[in-house]
Amino acid sequence: MPIEIRNPAAPDQIVATYDETPDNALDEVVARARAAQLKWAALPQPERGVMVTNFVNALETRSEEIAKSITKEMGKPLAEARGEAMKALGEARASVARANAPIGEVFGSQIPGTVSYSTRRPRGVILGINPWNFPFSTPMRKAIPALVYGNAIILKPASLTPGAVALMAEVAASTLPENLVQAVIGRGALGQALAEHRGIDAVSFTGSVEVGKRVATAAAGHLAEVSLELGGKNPAILNDASDLEKVLDQILLAAFAVCGQRCTAVSRVIVHRDIEEAVVSGLAARAAAMEPMDGMIEGAKIGPLASAQQLEDVAGFVSRAVSDGAVIAAGGHRLESPGGGYFYAPTILRGVTRDMEIARQEVFGPVLSLIAYDTVDEALSIANDTAFGLSSCLYSERTDLVERFVAESESGMLHVNAGSFPENHLPFVGIKDSSMGVGGSNGPSTIQFYTTEHAVYRRACV
Repeated sequence: MPIEIRNPAAPDQIVATYDETPDNALDEVVARARAAQLKWAALPQPERGVMVTNFVNALETRSEEIAKSITKEMGKPLAEARGEAMKALGEARASVARANAPIGEVFGSQIPGTVSYSTRRPRGVILGINPWNFPFSTPMRKAIPALVYGNAIILKPASLTPGAVALMAEVAASTLPENLVQAVIGRGALGQALAEHRGIDAVSFTGSVEVGKRVATAAAGHLAEVSLELGGKNPAILNDASDLEKVLDQILLAAFAVCGQRCTAVSRVIVHRDIEEAVVSGLAARAAAMEPMDGMIEGAKIGPLASAQQLEDVAGFVSRAVSDGAVIAAGGHRLESPGGGYFYAPTILRGVTRDMEIARQEVFGPVLSLIAYDTVDEALSIANDTAFGLSSCLYSERTDLVERFVAESESGMLHVNAGSFPENHLPFVGIKDSSMGVGGSNGPSTIQFYTTEHAVYRRACV
């Protein structure tokens, strides 16, 4: 059954159609991946690195096509989609550079005449289940290290945004050994069925906590390794700043990039009460000046939400927050558009308290909550008081506060006097309900997920 993809800025427009992968084809898909992986793993890792580089180079020549596919399918402004493509390629090159890095270490042996060392082997066939908000960069984070370390990968994109993964598979077919990268297209049940498949050696999932738990349970049935990258409720503690205007610009970008549909989006500003009014008025003015529009319009700064369900969810969060006592400082309403797009006004909520739903649950939309505090202890307590632990920010020029934040913030990624955007070569990691499994989804630690470790005890003779 074909899957029709509609433009979230004008839902009556069908922008792409894809054939759904039937359930009865999965055995064949996995078998093809297994056969391809065994041959691929036999190649020296540096040689694999060269071939993966060719794959990345070929994708770069299609980067504009990839960006337009992203914008048409999920709505983010074309400038953001181009940025996603370039960042994904940058991360890929950083990952490929590790093809020549050591894959084990030598240990001193307790036994005379014995050389002891560790080595690593490819894990096998990897399943990558991907979200709709980063249709290219997330599958690239899964595919490139998987390939470098000698695995085959099956990529399952979100049913809202299959285009980028379909293009990746097309390019892989012309630059890499056959069936090393395969795309399967379908709804959530397809990913679940593959996670349960005994031919899958590891599952890398990016998405919600609820679905991630189901995927982990499915993979556990045959003891497949699992890596889960889940949600966030990311705080920015704003204590002091010599240039408050620049800080507010950074916070706004970190909050409303991708229309707030980022797991690393700043969702809570925990602001010192002495500067609360200046921060509220500054953020409200900036949010009010933002004009959501079709992402394909050159110059667009913020686009629609990705689906009708996202729009309903965001509107529901704001409505309940107001009922709980929050006050709308900017936005707080749906926007009409000629094409009936899923637009919601960038929203600033003040008077939020730590116990409100809006302060604890991931909204995944253009909504920023402000919580006032009086003491540093209170600020850190509020920041850590969620089930999530993905990304956190601190704005302060006080060394003592910076040191406490780095030591005590319950997040995988800590940003001091900066936004919440990760660098290409660093680990992308979370703790608590934001992550599960060995290795991060980027950086050197990915080797832990994509390979198995083996200890070797070697003597010259008996």
